[in-house]
Amino acid sequence: MSEHYHDASDLRFLKEMSKLAPTEFNAWLSLDKIVGREDGAIPRKYRELIALAVAFTTQCPYCIEGHVKAAKATGASREEVTESSMIAAALRAGGAATHGAMALKFYEKP
Repeated sequence: MSEHYHDASDLRFLKEMSKLAPTEFNAWLSLDKIVGREDGAIPRKYRELIALAVAFTTQCPYCIEGHVKAAKATGASREEVTESSMIAAALRAGGAATHGAMALKFYEKP
């Protein structure tokens, strides 16, 4: 048997987690439901594309899969999904560049 870091069968442990830390688990679950709201100022399709971009930056395969499916269900195109990944990539690159600038600040200190 080969074990992988990301294994969809591990999601079965969510039920156990909900029992071991119910308050915290339910708080997380409530936060997760924010994306799927229909009555927010941001339309559902854009909520899913934002969530997808965040999932690309956090590199959560389960979130990526779920939000791609949800984005598609709300009418998001392949182009929009692709653009969300490129926007996420640009922001990650921007973070690396600005942290590089911070490194130079620290380099200047004795």
